[in-house]
Amino acid sequence: VVRPRRRDLEGRQPCGGRWRGRALTSHHDSQYNRPFLESFEETPMLVAVLTYMGYGILTIFGYLRDFLRHWKIERCHIAREKEEQRDFVPLYQDFENFYTRNLYMRIRDNWNRPICSVPGAKVDLMERTSRDYNWTFEYTGRVVLDVINLGSYNYLGFAENTGPCADSAAEITMKYGVGVASTRQEIGNLDRHEELEKLVAKFLGVESAMVFGMGFATNSMNIPALTGKGCLILSDELNHASLVLGARLSGSTIRVFKHNNMQSLEKLLRDAIVHGQPRTHRPWKKILIVVEGIYSMEGSIVRLPEVIDLKKRYRAYLYLDEAHSIGALGSRGRGVVDYFGLDPCDVDVLMGTFTKSFGAAGGYIAGKWELIEYLRSHSHSAVYATSMSPPVVEQIITSMKCIMGEDGTTIGCDRVRKLAENTVYFRRRLREMGFIIYGNEDSPVVPMMLYMPAKIGAFGREMLKRNIGVVVVGFPATPIIESRARFCISAAHTKEMLDRALSVISEVGDLLQLKYSRRRIQPSLSLPCDDIVFEDIDD
Repeated sequence: VVRPRRRDLEGRQPCGGRWRGRALTSHHDSQYNRPFLESFEETPMLVAVLTYMGYGILTIFGYLRDFLRHWKIERCHIAREKEEQRDFVPLYQDFENFYTRNLYMRIRDNWNRPICSVPGAKVDLMERTSRDYNWTFEYTGRVVLDVINLGSYNYLGFAENTGPCADSAAEITMKYGVGVASTRQEIGNLDRHEELEKLVAKFLGVESAMVFGMGFATNSMNIPALTGKGCLILSDELNHASLVLGARLSGSTIRVFKHNNMQSLEKLLRDAIVHGQPRTHRPWKKILIVVEGIYSMEGSIVRLPEVIDLKKRYRAYLYLDEAHSIGALGSRGRGVVDYFGLDPCDVDVLMGTFTKSFGAAGGYIAGKWELIEYLRSHSHSAVYATSMSPPVVEQIITSMKCIMGEDGTTIGCDRVRKLAENTVYFRRRLREMGFIIYGNEDSPVVPMMLYMPAKIGAFGREMLKRNIGVVVVGFPATPIIESRARFCISAAHTKEMLDRALSVISEVGDLLQLKYSRRRIQPSLSLPCDDIVFEDIDD
């Protein structure tokens, strides 16, 4: 039994930063003003083998069922090409729907659950049932009340129908209406839009900002305006689909580096500088590094100090997506830049969304004045998209002022601190129970590994039976052997709610045998709060 204290892990890095080849990475050098601890425990070999076997068995039975459907022995509910159109160009490849037909449909009841309340710390769910194995659903008319919500991105608890945000949004609705019915460049530019953009720039500490009505389009429609043919995009392998789509639409050359791996990124930068463009070997017109603040499936935080150092050294540009980190990280809620105590001017393009910490909709791009003025006339999302709805704008303004303390209260600061406390507490308790938890200690996105396909549906259903709403994720959204449950912690969660949820998670974890970790955290009353003893258990 080896029991290293956390301060040992911060001061020394056994096995190159990983303790005995698994789980805990620690980086604490001159570039970081705080300990940077992330956990990615290796998948136990037996679990990996059983997971592959589970997918293999499902695949075999899937082909058997497809055979039965082909001969009309079993009824098929999925869309098919008409017989008279067999010689036409197919609308879709039938094989691509194999996973949907035979795996996803079995556990489809775990997704798209309709709620009929505010998505706060608790939600009300409309009960539904299926008579044809999840191909279709029927509502029973019953409402499941007070389900503890561990799935919404309501990090600071501003998704609420009472309080100053709701009151301000209602007042603005009476004055401006709900829709603008025009683009910003025509007759849809309201004074509230301009006030919001000034507030966002002030909040982030940059020269200028621009807001958009859709978070996904903020990435997918603005990256093509920033790069094009002859440019190089270096993208983290776990970047969000909106970033991937934006990079592809730009026509730029795309190269992918390993997740949060600075050696991989630096190698690509060196190669780009030395070799230039393919065939011609001309210098790249522009090199853009694209990363996220918090990665929503891994719960990891970007190594921003190191990325900025590489960006400066090789004279590249940096695009930072703070969709999940803005409001949720940093002592002032300013995101990952605030979390590391860095200068926001070192990030060339700051992007974020209002859909999570602010309880609203839309996104923003912020940076230098010249950048924003360029986007106002070249971004497809700015030129062609309808302006943001006035009550949505007011929700953002009110919640942002609350976080900044400009409302004359400490509500915003208290929520930022409460979120940080809840995150550390929830992650620590799950590890104590023996679950494998991914990500950074300070990330409110908490992935808990399930691995086996049968346990994806079972975990979601068993939790809902006990009035806990969770999100479960599997292949192809994750690697095939890394299915998981993803918990999103909120400042609106009370300690009693978290304790209730943790108790149920432990109960279901025992029922489904999900406590895979071979490393336990043993709390000790003799140690300060920040000193935890790690115990490696060898089989």
